[in-house]
Amino acid sequence: MTDDRPAPAIRVRGLAKSFNGRPAVQDFAIEVSRGAIFGFLGPNGSGKTTTIRMLCGLLTPDAGEGECLGFDIRTQAREIKRHVGYMTQRFGLYEDLTVRENLEFIGRMYGVRPLAGRTDEAMRRFGLAARADQLAGGLSGGWKQRLALAACVLHQPELLLLDEPTAGVDPNARRGFWEMIHELSAAGVTVLVSTHYMDEAERCHRIAYLAWGRLLLQGTVREVVEGSGLTSWAVSGSGLDALLARLKGLPGVDMAAAFGTTLHVTGTDAAALAAAIAPFRDDPRYQWEPARPTLEDVFIHTLARLGGGRDGNGGR
Repeated sequence: MTDDRPAPAIRVRGLAKSFNGRPAVQDFAIEVSRGAIFGFLGPNGSGKTTTIRMLCGLLTPDAGEGECLGFDIRTQAREIKRHVGYMTQRFGLYEDLTVRENLEFIGRMYGVRPLAGRTDEAMRRFGLAARADQLAGGLSGGWKQRLALAACVLHQPELLLLDEPTAGVDPNARRGFWEMIHELSAAGVTVLVSTHYMDEAERCHRIAYLAWGRLLLQGTVREVVEGSGLTSWAVSGSGLDALLARLKGLPGVDMAAAFGTTLHVTGTDAAALAAAIAPFRDDPRYQWEPARPTLEDVFIHTLARLGGGRDGNGGR
């Protein structure tokens, strides 16, 4: 029986990269299906940017192997670059050129034809037509990100690698940006995107969490949360600051933190957590409800369990 499934857009194994003797990425492996939105999460210096640069052919791994769109990441970097759109953390286009001029410049680099028609199409698609003659330097952060994304897809890539594309962008612009990402995914484009925002992680089909250059967690959001083994309670009422101070450090309470007008109390041992909170559940000032652990709970717990504050590598 043959396997009729298409080959994954990304499949890498054992990737490693060091800078000046300090490991940035260690023994990294992922597989990303065609058309998927795959989220990269992790603290600063966790190795996300280094990994993305290896995937798009800008960096050669020190070790490991794999394919990106069927091309070998070690020997076929030029071919990968032709079929991938890469959006850097910082705005990388020319601020002294207009929106149209920037897109035409990128189009010429990729040999896009017909250039004028494809440029007009990109501006319409991303809502930039009314700003065609505006200098890029005069755009707001959200509109700069739209322009950068339009430039990324001008040559119709099969894969987008987006490195924290919405950092510093207001919530409304972020929402619009993610709507465009999902439209691209629906059209068959594979998207790998790094982010610090938990709500953006929830929008991804699958996620991976990196720290110290290592892949710690991977799966759907539901798989990652349910696989954490965490039990959580949400507490509302009056005097929550005092309750928070009393809960912290109790056996069975791994984490206790304020979220708006509620407390989230979390532990890995459900029985021990229940015993710890039992004396407080009869207090009429507090209302206790079972809660679903959040991704943030899972990530913070994972870092704490593995030695959260250590400076283990030079990840980027």
